[in-house]
Amino acid sequence: MSYSRKSARSALQYPRDVMPEKFVSEKVKNIPPSGIRKFFDLVLEMDGVISLGVGEPDFVTPWHIREACIYSLEKGQTSYTSNSGLLELRELISKCYRKDYNVDYDPRSEILVTTGVSEAADLAFRAIINPRDEVIIPEPCYVSYKPSVSLAGGTPVPVPTYQDDEFRVTADQIEKSISDRTKALVLSYPNNPTGAIMRKKDLEDIADVVNEHDLAVISDEVYGKLTYEGAHTCFSSISGMKDRSIVLNGFSKSHAMTGLRLGYAVGSEALIGAMTKIHQYAMLCAPVTAQMGGIEALKNGDGEMQKMVREYDRRRRLIVDGLNRLGLECFEPKGAFYAFPSIKSTGLTSEEFAGKLLKEQKVAVVPGDVFGDCGAGYLRCSYATSREELVEALGRIEAFIEKL
Repeated sequence: MSYSRKSARSALQYPRDVMPEKFVSEKVKNIPPSGIRKFFDLVLEMDGVISLGVGEPDFVTPWHIREACIYSLEKGQTSYTSNSGLLELRELISKCYRKDYNVDYDPRSEILVTTGVSEAADLAFRAIINPRDEVIIPEPCYVSYKPSVSLAGGTPVPVPTYQDDEFRVTADQIEKSISDRTKALVLSYPNNPTGAIMRKKDLEDIADVVNEHDLAVISDEVYGKLTYEGAHTCFSSISGMKDRSIVLNGFSKSHAMTGLRLGYAVGSEALIGAMTKIHQYAMLCAPVTAQMGGIEALKNGDGEMQKMVREYDRRRRLIVDGLNRLGLECFEPKGAFYAFPSIKSTGLTSEEFAGKLLKEQKVAVVPGDVFGDCGAGYLRCSYATSREELVEALGRIEAFIEKL
């Protein structure tokens, strides 16, 4: 008796209810959705909200950068580029690292241009992690690090930092977290969400531990240009650290180019080569239009960038002074554009405070525990918004606290 697909279909008549969720991998099922996006989605559904939630500059990308993007389109530059990115862009990145940090990177083999810094981080984790490798991650930290490590098959090992230490991780904390499975350390300074920075001496002490235990380091320095007190120290500029470090950076924060999705990674030829292999199959190349904007930003963008940094600095002082005046103890951030006040005195959890504040006063902030357990009792407040809106937001927060 012959058997055909047609007869099988007819016999079965598709009686079985399909349950699509069974096809989702266990890794993905176990990863929580972004707590930042949760609050942002709520904001989009409400009118009259002042958002201190999403970490995005309120400045428009400077005109000369937009014009470079437009002109490239007018010239018909819409094709693929090299997997590694336009050589001119990589040469300018190399020149910047030599000038700013005295670190030499070969633009042909030690620099990879990516679709945003998030892609660069994902590539870095996937390029170095083997199953069960442990990665030390100081917290509070950007929300994607731990899920990215898990998706790469590794195990994130969070290390809490504290306000009393200005949210800086110490070499001693890192050393105590190392096991025989530890592969890498993540550093993210200036820090999102706390605004903490690391002193050069702190990094030198950490470098000693890294060298002793033969670890790789992924240093996310996307906020490096947004440093208000002293100069930013690039981790790979520390003696002996270049060959074991992948430094991540980009244009989103420093040049207000978030939607153009342009980042990059610099590191040794072996590490960048491994990342490029994955990039070839997953992304191919960053958008050429954005890369043309990046070239213009590095050639002529310092003036506009410095104007933005000066304005962020004024806002930083305004919001920190305002929060402390309201009784929400707030560490003074030294970089990035976030304040991280404690709301422990109110008796509310971070989620309760953020939810009630949004509902009652239409001010959006992000609960601190989204960035790690040690962020419980804190809020992340972005001051990448106008001073007028910051003053209004502080007034609404004051009214909310008075009701409590």
